Amino acid sequence: QRMIDDMRMRKMAEKTQTHYLLWVRRFTVFLGRSPDTATVEDLRRYQLHLVDHGTSPISLNAAISGLKFFFDVTLDRGELMAKMQPVPLPRKLPVVLSRDEAARLLAAAHNLKHQTALSVAYAAGLRVSEVVGLKVTDIDSQRMTLHIEQGKGRKDRYAMLPPLLLE
Repeated sequence: QRMIDDMRMRKMAEKTQTHYLLWVRRFTVFLGRSPDTATVEDLRRYQLHLVDHGTSPISLNAAISGLKFFFDVTLDRGELMAKMQPVPLPRKLPVVLSRDEAARLLAAAHNLKHQTALSVAYAAGLRVSEVVGLKVTDIDSQRMTLHIEQGKGRKDRYAMLPPLLLE
C-alpha cells in the first residue's frame, strides 16, 4: 500500500503503477518471502533468473525500474539496487514506408476518419494516443504545427504539419 501511495503522490501513470507492482509481486514470488527482507544477492539472483528465462531487455529494464522505485523510494534502501543497471538497448531506425506502401496503407482504410488518423500519425510522426487526443484547435495552419498535449511522459510538444496534410 505504501508503494501505491508513493506512486500516487508522484502522479505516476496508472499503467506505470500497474507494471511496477507486477514486477515487485513477481520478485516476491521468486524470493518466497517478503521483498523488504531482500539482499543484494537476492536481487542479483532474480536478474539472472529473468535473463535465463529469456526476458527481453525491455522487460528486464521495466523490472529494474519497478524494483528500483520500490527499494529507493518506498523502503529507502537504494543501496540494494546500486549494482542493478539497466540493459543498454540497441538504437534502431524505424521502418520507413515507400510512397507506394504508404498509399496502400491509407487506401486500406475505407473510412475517411481512419484514413485521416493514419495520415496524421504517419506524416507527423505521432503516437496512437497522440492522434486520439488531437482536437481541431490543436492545428496551427499559420505556423504549420500540431500542438500535442500530454504526449509520452505527459509532456506537451509541437509536431510539424506537412502542407499536404493540411489540405
